Amino acid sequence: MKDKILKEMESYFGDDQKRINHAKRVLGYAEKIMEKEGGDPDIIYASAILHDIGIHAAGKKYGSTAGKYQEIEGPAIAEHLLAGIGFPADKVFEVKEIIGSHHTPGKINTINFKVIYDADWLVNLGDECNLSDEKRVKNAIDRIFLTQAGKNLAAETYLKNK
Repeated sequence: MKDKILKEMESYFGDDQKRINHAKRVLGYAEKIMEKEGGDPDIIYASAILHDIGIHAAGKKYGSTAGKYQEIEGPAIAEHLLAGIGFPADKVFEVKEIIGSHHTPGKINTINFKVIYDADWLVNLGDECNLSDEKRVKNAIDRIFLTQAGKNLAAETYLKNK
């Protein structure tokens, strides 16, 4: 199923290699976090791969790719793509929920959401935080990440004196 979702995402994004690479990196971190924290692999794979699927539609419709617009546009696109590959119907709702709130912690409190949230932040932290200030990075890790596995991976990835 994971390979089918990847193929759909790649087809949807076409030559937007930046988005494709981002989704694959989030998936890689999600798999590592899931090993330690658990979760439903189908939901985590689909949510990790498709979490930003609404970014192009958001840009066209709102003139902005901000997270809040991705959250609005992404769920319907994901539902359509998942239906086309026979993704388990009983899991689509949660995938849509995660995609529809992946920039907004607190709306959903499932382990599946936490895995995706942390995996996305693992990819984005370098762009969002001054990595030369180790104290600031430590504070960001403690404040942002929702799982212990996510915090540990962030420390391994971004701190010099782990």
